[in-house]
Amino acid sequence: MRAWTPAYVADAAGARLLGDRGRARGGPTRAAIDSRTLTGGELFVGLPGARTDGGAHARDALAAGAWGVLVAPAHAAPLASEGIVLEHEDPLRGLQALAQAWRTELGSGAARVIAITGSTGKTSTKDILAALLRPHLRTASSAENHNTEIGLPLALLAAPADTQALVLEMAMRGPGQIAELTAIARPDVGAIVNVGPVHLELLGSLEAVAAAKAELIAGLAPGATIVIPAGEPLLQAHLRDDMHTVTFGEGGDVQLVRADGTGEVQVRAGGRVLELRPSFRERHNLTNLLAAVGCARALGVEPEGPVEVGFSAMRGERLETDAGIVLINDCYNANPMSMRAAIDELAATAPGRRVAVLGDMLELGPQAPELHRELGAHAARRGVELLVTVGPLAENMLAAFAGDARAVADADAAAEALGGLLRSGDTVLVKGSRGVALERVAEALGARRDANWASSPTGGAAPAAGARRR
Repeated sequence: MRAWTPAYVADAAGARLLGDRGRARGGPTRAAIDSRTLTGGELFVGLPGARTDGGAHARDALAAGAWGVLVAPAHAAPLASEGIVLEHEDPLRGLQALAQAWRTELGSGAARVIAITGSTGKTSTKDILAALLRPHLRTASSAENHNTEIGLPLALLAAPADTQALVLEMAMRGPGQIAELTAIARPDVGAIVNVGPVHLELLGSLEAVAAAKAELIAGLAPGATIVIPAGEPLLQAHLRDDMHTVTFGEGGDVQLVRADGTGEVQVRAGGRVLELRPSFRERHNLTNLLAAVGCARALGVEPEGPVEVGFSAMRGERLETDAGIVLINDCYNANPMSMRAAIDELAATAPGRRVAVLGDMLELGPQAPELHRELGAHAARRGVELLVTVGPLAENMLAAFAGDARAVADADAAAEALGGLLRSGDTVLVKGSRGVALERVAEALGARRDANWASSPTGGAAPAAGARRR
């Protein structure tokens, strides 16, 4: 947007330009909605919210070096003499319209857009795909959780003008949301990583979840490519004859041939065997790798060699404390599919005692108690030796778990309880829905400097101080 004039930006957003009308100046570097994060040159969008009205911070944004502000009429008029002011009755719609205009601009420069959704693993797949593409194409990708009706436009507007591949993530909380995001992003390639029991409180059934995810398929242009799991029956009715369908997984177009302890991975795709060396070995991320390879090949990229992925925070990152405790920090979110995958990873990689700190899985509706009980049974089958449940729903896991277990009410209580339960050599998985805030447990385990935080296997105190990445 740097080459756009204020008048052009206003027109693209469907806004009225009040201030700085005649000044010859380039456009903004990107859009931002938090005045505290500005570094200079951004378009600040003042969004109304449940707790605060972003438009009230527009003057602060201009003082902090914002290129201009996009705000509702109530905030626009008083600022007209202070800088570039764009007035819009609905600043969110203005932000989305601006993102659509920038998408058109990127497309005129031959940029390709890939949109990834799924019940779980979409962020990791996005991160893996970006790593596959970067050696071949100028690649941009959405940051962290920029995957909503607000975040996706921000991700689009952050893409540089010379972008060749833009990898976007799409979240879904109900019907119509993926369709809205698809209309903004207009992807050339779409991927549905999986369909699982998430948001059942809102959607009611797996079939409804699949239909909501399949809005991505419906919104793709003829000739586009959709990448889906092989043999997923819930998506079959939504496929279209006027687009390319690529499947991944067992029996699919992209299959895992070999993955051993050396880090070498072989993937069969398009009659070729690709030799890859990913920086991860988790089984669920190898499945995500297959989806990413399918997307990369749709852009004409045949990935080979090292795949260095910088995964987004709180998605399976490993820390090791000086007390000899390994922490798997996977507390960004949780649903039955991702919980099972995380427990499987704990079982496959823990050299010592397997400890799971598992919180409530939210938005599962009437099936929630049973889905939690099933997860407790899965933890028992996979050899979890100590289970700490956090929250009233998670406590249902104990009905199907026969090992050592504790139930606590919240994250702070879990952090306190772990002080007397953990010992050197333990591997601790921390995972739950965002509403449970289990990052507080991860922070306490990783940063606690109490020498008695972890007991040694012989019963004495093991020294503990801080945590380091593993």
